[in-house]
Amino acid sequence: MKKAIIFIDANNWYHNLKKWFIPSDIDISKIADLISNEKGLDILEIRWYASVPNIDDNKLIYLKHMDFLSNLKKKDIKVITRKLQRLSNKELKKKRQDMLDSWDLCGVCKPIVESSFLDIVNHSQKEKGIDVWIAIDMVKEAINNKVDCVVLISGDADFVPAFNLIKEIGKEVLSSFVPRGYSNELRQIFPYFLLRKEILLKCLRSYKDIKK
Repeated sequence: MKKAIIFIDANNWYHNLKKWFIPSDIDISKIADLISNEKGLDILEIRWYASVPNIDDNKLIYLKHMDFLSNLKKKDIKVITRKLQRLSNKELKKKRQDMLDSWDLCGVCKPIVESSFLDIVNHSQKEKGIDVWIAIDMVKEAINNKVDCVVLISGDADFVPAFNLIKEIGKEVLSSFVPRGYSNELRQIFPYFLLRKEILLKCLRSYKDIKK
């Protein structure tokens, strides 16, 4: 079986899934098993990338979110988080440049990452950097020959450049998402697995898990 790692854009997942379900009611491990069985993949790892709300904004929401992340870790899901911040364009660009300089990127992927990472559209937006973090990690695992296939759970077209680079490296890519918010570009160019409502109904957490 082909080795694969699943990379989940939790923010994108949450906002598009909530039309059908309470996002936390879906067992992401069951989705991973489903993708594994359908596509013949040996899932080495599941990575959950998410922004963390500020405890000062709403303590209850913060504590619920942290409890949810704790439960993911108990299922051996690797959780990668970044704090939400509001920065000016100048501060944001400086912060991103410093972060970019600290990463040991090869000459192939650095220009691609740099072109999107340093692009700032609106200073009032919350800075997360989640999508860039996922893109970098996917490319790194492909370059280091850790996987045969990179699986992305996100419908964001911003990942198209990273997918193109991974294919150039000689690795396979697969995106998987709900119909709502799923980029046509991702589906037209790369292999995909659509998570329809009837599929997700099979991936609900057990009553026991939800009560925890």
